[in-house]
Amino acid sequence: MPLLCFASPKGGVGKTTLAANVADALRRSGRRVLAIDTDPQNTLRLHFGVPLSDSAGFMADLPKRPDWRMAVRQTASGVLLLTHGAMELRGALGLNAALERDPELLAAPLRAMLADPGLLVIADTPPGPSHALAIMAPMAALVVTILQAEAISAALIPDIDSGRFLGSGTMAALYAGRLRVVLNEVDLASRLSRAAADAVARHLGPRLLGAVTRDETLAEALASQRLVMDLAPESRASEDIREIAQAIEAALPSAPDATFPLAGWGAR
Repeated sequence: MPLLCFASPKGGVGKTTLAANVADALRRSGRRVLAIDTDPQNTLRLHFGVPLSDSAGFMADLPKRPDWRMAVRQTASGVLLLTHGAMELRGALGLNAALERDPELLAAPLRAMLADPGLLVIADTPPGPSHALAIMAPMAALVVTILQAEAISAALIPDIDSGRFLGSGTMAALYAGRLRVVLNEVDLASRLSRAAADAVARHLGPRLLGAVTRDETLAEALASQRLVMDLAPESRASEDIREIAQAIEAALPSAPDATFPLAGWGAR
């Protein structure tokens, strides 16, 4: 029943790539995993082999209050998936307004997902503050925040410390205690990248779950619509992601029996 929200203060940091591949790593460790894409970019699906032409999705239909169980897809990896669905700008703005008016559109199905004691839910959220993240953060066991190993990451540390990118006000400050950080694209050949990673790591201390080395196999995996552990299980990126999944496991309650029945959903 735990919920992990993958978030980032800004876009382009590899949040979705890590959400997909950590979901796969946790599935390989014996967890039943449901990944839900709440980012209108609708790209989480590509990591699980959903065709580009497949535009259907749970979030896109959310104002119609769809049955989330009917929308769950069974992927080849074993990870269950709720895609976002394709949306034009007007539709994305309309969905955002609908969530602001009625947070229960998302909160109610999410509570139903979390009521399954054998299920770990991983949510890929839009970058920066969003209504989706504001709805999910109170339910989350962890908000896994992705930063790149670059100079600007040090400038973002105050937003991490205060939880400002979760939104504004007291609630953001309260949920900031659930924040954990993953550093992505650490370039071991770059003195600047290593220095930025070291500075962030020293500041964060135990809040840092781990780091992922810059590795072309991650881009190659996405280009082929595969997960990195399928494409290159012995790669440095795969090793790093396994270690991050282990750190997440250590921060979560013990997994219930992974053979818990599917209860009639997730067979698509």
